[in-house]
Amino acid sequence: MSTDLNAGRLPDEHSLTNVPRLISRYYSERPDVSDPAQQVAFGTSGHRGSSLKTSFNEWHILATTQAICDYRRAQGINGPLFVGMDTHALSEPAFVSALEVLAANGVETRIDAGCPETNGEPGYTPTPAISNAILEYNAGRHSGLADGIVITPSHNPPADGGFKYNPTNGGPADTGVTKWIQERANALLAAGLEGVQRIDYAQALNASTTQRFDFIEHYVGGLEQVIDLEAIRNSGLKFGVDPLGGAGVHYWTRIAERYSLPLEVLSTRVDPTFRFMRLDWDGKIRMDCSSPHAMAGLIENKDRFDVSFACDTDHDRHGIVARSVGLLNPNHYLAVAIEYLFTHRPEWSAGAGIGKTLVSSSMIDRVAAGIDRRVVEVPVGFKWFVDGLMDGSLGFGGEESAGASFLRKQGGAWSTDKDGLILGLLAAEITAVTGKDPGERYKALTERFGAPVYQRIDAPANREQKAKLGKLSASQVTAAELAGRPITQILTEAPGNGAAIGGLKVVTDNGWFAARPSGTEDVYKIYAESFEGETHLKRIQDEAKALVDGVLNG
Repeated sequence: MSTDLNAGRLPDEHSLTNVPRLISRYYSERPDVSDPAQQVAFGTSGHRGSSLKTSFNEWHILATTQAICDYRRAQGINGPLFVGMDTHALSEPAFVSALEVLAANGVETRIDAGCPETNGEPGYTPTPAISNAILEYNAGRHSGLADGIVITPSHNPPADGGFKYNPTNGGPADTGVTKWIQERANALLAAGLEGVQRIDYAQALNASTTQRFDFIEHYVGGLEQVIDLEAIRNSGLKFGVDPLGGAGVHYWTRIAERYSLPLEVLSTRVDPTFRFMRLDWDGKIRMDCSSPHAMAGLIENKDRFDVSFACDTDHDRHGIVARSVGLLNPNHYLAVAIEYLFTHRPEWSAGAGIGKTLVSSSMIDRVAAGIDRRVVEVPVGFKWFVDGLMDGSLGFGGEESAGASFLRKQGGAWSTDKDGLILGLLAAEITAVTGKDPGERYKALTERFGAPVYQRIDAPANREQKAKLGKLSASQVTAAELAGRPITQILTEAPGNGAAIGGLKVVTDNGWFAARPSGTEDVYKIYAESFEGETHLKRIQDEAKALVDGVLNG
């Protein structure tokens, strides 16, 4: 991976997404169903694409929404469906298309009530606010259960759109569900949308089944159940947050005002070109709050705050900037959050474990051993944590890409999808309660457990190459050692649940690597970690890359 010379800088005006063209293509283009790149395809987190590539347009959303309606009927799901969108340019057109189909199908749909900043029009809704609303509605119910749709491509570039389904457990749908929806949607596309029910948007918006729901009030009003806001309020410290123009843009001011927090909201700007974002490693605009390039602006202002934080566009991911170290590596913060939560949440069950993805840092395993908590290691994808958070067998679930959620202070699920807002507020709580920011807390952990060096490498990969990488097998590793250390495990299934990882992980006592294709972008990823320093990490990466190159060229 080579870093673009403009990474960390503001974009050139001429390179910005042409929003009128993007919207026009959404309505004017028709997908070629014989082309896999133009079909509905649910990856790690829903269907994503761009109208400029005929992979995300009106037909895709009409077909996918009808498929969700058909799925609900087949499963007997007849409670309200909560719908939210983020601030990407394609999100609102997709919202319009979806509501037209939902209303025509008679689905009781709850949409954002709007706020003064949106002049009463339906506003933006973070992913965790949808999950939280589903869980709250379904609590104590056994029938008439709610589910949801989240319209977001997460942190992807401005020209992308995304559409995902959250079933009645509030979390990301599992592969069985998404496969059903995907196949039904593509069948509808192939039939020229025959079978899709639809009414016009004005009718849909005023239909008796379309109801306004105050997501902001509902979510913000419950935060005391999950975060020690009193400690933050009385800390005498100063905190900052940048919504990065995302779906939580109107939430943070409400949070600060409602709870009288010393929290400065750095921007409430919404602009679908995202021209205010610093360019990511490859020179693209990407609202990745875990990237030091995308977060360059907040990092430059780190000394203004004791801790500051940001979220990606749908606010399911977090980026934490500590005065002591700048932007924390997501793995470092996960370790800090875990150690703090399991020693500061006395009401949590003694049996509650720690969920981690198999590409997250082994520091988590060492921290877990130090606090005598079990680790459940699963494949990439937050869906693997949903059941554990629901039944309380997991107190925390987190993944290396800066996504995590955890239980309420008294136990019980708060959000079964990733929640960047509470992870940002937790950084403020940690600093307020312990007197040390998360960077200082992580340094203390390294003094106890060692200091790992971790890095993820992304490289371009087309659909065919990604398919090859997803089928990596243990037999393709013939060496007995990795970077001079004996190999102790070769994994193609996750130890925590036996599910296929869609790639490969090779482990030694003091280092490991994992290789897998991205489920959301045309790249493959090599994750590697060493407890023996940069030189050892480089050896691990070189050997991992040789293996991947052999697969791609084979």
